[in-house]
Amino acid sequence: MPLPVIPDPLHQVTLPTGATVGLTDSGGDGPLVVFSHGLLMNHTMFAPQVAALRDSYRVVTWDERGHGEAEHEGKWSYWDSADDVLAILDHLGAQSAVLAGMSQGGFLSLRAALRAPERVRALVLLDTQAGPEDPGVVPLYEGMTAAWAADGPSQDTLDFAAAAILGPGADEQPWKDLWAAMPNHRSPQVMHPLLTREDLTDRLGEITCPALVVHGDADASIPVDKAEALVAGLPGARPLVLIPGAGHAANLTYPEPVNAALAAFLSQL
Repeated sequence: MPLPVIPDPLHQVTLPTGATVGLTDSGGDGPLVVFSHGLLMNHTMFAPQVAALRDSYRVVTWDERGHGEAEHEGKWSYWDSADDVLAILDHLGAQSAVLAGMSQGGFLSLRAALRAPERVRALVLLDTQAGPEDPGVVPLYEGMTAAWAADGPSQDTLDFAAAAILGPGADEQPWKDLWAAMPNHRSPQVMHPLLTREDLTDRLGEITCPALVVHGDADASIPVDKAEALVAGLPGARPLVLIPGAGHAANLTYPEPVNAALAAFLSQL
């Protein structure tokens, strides 16, 4: 089975930040919602959300630096990616938007809300957190990254990534094929911002927009207590929405309850 399909064409857009990203846009006059994907994924991971929302909202997805159709040189941080998503709003002629981010997409969306709070109408935070990477797993990730950069991903690495990102209930093979085809030089590029990001927990109180936090209760990559910390720290957070049985990419593997929570939240803005 291939990767999920979003009906809107993917266009390459070069932003003032210097990044060239892939962008899909459902168009229309509805409120703007921009979805930012997780590490090693691409814009297609939000196909279930685009299908559910595009009749009522203008839904935009994008391939972030080093992912999908967004080739990029050098190193970057999630602050750079936050600047990218804000530049996307400029490209679309939008003053503000709801920013929805899964894992890595949440890291950059939180930073965008700190960088330009007047431009973030609301946040949807899917299986993400405000803290840094667990120091206990950093050496493991560094070793895997070096091996991937040198020789490509081993089968063990692909299996590990599938278990960590997709969790139970996912069709793993299309994503493993995507990762296996990723140019080897991207591995250290995309892992650098993940492993070096700083802790934003003490700054969550600065983000006052409405926020929805959704988390799989079987997420093996980011434990539920990190989602609870987001809800506790964000002044505008709604009660935590737990998705029973879902792993890290809950929006992809358990789209129905995630979409229901999204629709209810967006209708209240």
